Amino acid sequence: MTHALRTTLWLAFFGLILLSWSLMYMMATEMDLDLLGRPGEMGNLMRFMDPRMDMDMPMARFGPLFVMWGAMMAAMMLPTLVPTLRAYEDLIVSANGTRAGWLGVLAGYFAVWLAFAALIAGLQLTLLFAGVIDMLGIARSRWVAAGLLLGVGLFQFTRAKEICHGVCHSPMMYFLGHWRTGARGGLRMGLGLGTFCVGCCWGFMVLGFAGGVMNLAWMGLATLFMVIEKLPQVGHYVTKPMGLALIAGSAVVAGWPLLTGG
Repeated sequence: MTHALRTTLWLAFFGLILLSWSLMYMMATEMDLDLLGRPGEMGNLMRFMDPRMDMDMPMARFGPLFVMWGAMMAAMMLPTLVPTLRAYEDLIVSANGTRAGWLGVLAGYFAVWLAFAALIAGLQLTLLFAGVIDMLGIARSRWVAAGLLLGVGLFQFTRAKEICHGVCHSPMMYFLGHWRTGARGGLRMGLGLGTFCVGCCWGFMVLGFAGGVMNLAWMGLATLFMVIEKLPQVGHYVTKPMGLALIAGSAVVAGWPLLTGG
């Protein structure tokens, strides 16, 4: 029975990831965007609408934006939770971890990311009505996009990134230092781990504004990188090179007219 329950929970977990990505794909298609977040004819018409004149548009209202970001959080962050859940799985075998605690960790982690989804949905509305981004969440100026790339790239070298990444990279150490039993204990630990994970990965979410928040190719690459960051063997070796790549990307975006002669 225990093995069957374990298998069922893991299948449900991966099913939720698949459902989240499918939902994001359907949202992108409905907005007439391709996998790179590039709008078609209808998408371009929507892109340059005035949010003050089109308040019925989903991308100009908090509710639909929150749903979109919630789905995005699930699609991007649940795969990164696999090492954490596996670490807790080991404690079910070797210590007094429970299946209810496993579910509590998952719930706490996801609750933090839903709170972040609400925060960034509010940020998107603020930027939209300030004229910084368009209706599709794409920066109107290359300088904004370059600034975002530079800021997130520099963050990769900060002490805050190092601390948050250290916790995300070694969830077992966090469990051993903050161990709580049962569902309530799992929830508390999940909230703590989720908070550190937001601190580690927030920049990759904000970078959606550089090239479009519904750029599925970027979401996939960012998810893959965040999963690699958590791998015990290589996680510590990819953080700073990614920072350098983002800083270089900032320079390319800022100097693109000079590079292309435009």
